[in-house]
Amino acid sequence: MKAYISVDTDTRKTLGKEIIALGMALGSANVEQFIFVDKYSIEPGHEAEGMQKAMKEIDSCNFIIIEASKVNVTSCIELGYAKAKRKPVVYLQKAEAETNETVFALSNFHILYANPKDLFDQLTEFLKNVLPQN
Repeated sequence: MKAYISVDTDTRKTLGKEIIALGMALGSANVEQFIFVDKYSIEPGHEAEGMQKAMKEIDSCNFIIIEASKVNVTSCIELGYAKAKRKPVVYLQKAEAETNETVFALSNFHILYANPKDLFDQLTEFLKNVLPQN
């Protein structure tokens, strides 16, 4: 099982502990994580090629996680693509962040977290309840 993590480069830099908690929760459920911005950078003038790579990676994943504490255009495109491909979408957001109602509404599952431990706990419980058990 594999999860595509949608987060922009700037937000990724500010969510170090949250990304660790996310990875730990996914790892404990035997879910491989793929963070696009950790593998690729989209250079100016090459946005279409970058999005093609993102779409190919989304195709190879079972579900997508949108870190929506700060929504960006790229995550919106990734969300739309995932929905078109009928991939489940998990919406993550820091509890104190402003909710993007459209992204929230289009997501299948929602986790609003207070801190990295809360994110780990909620995501772990979510994965236990949603993923097929061996």
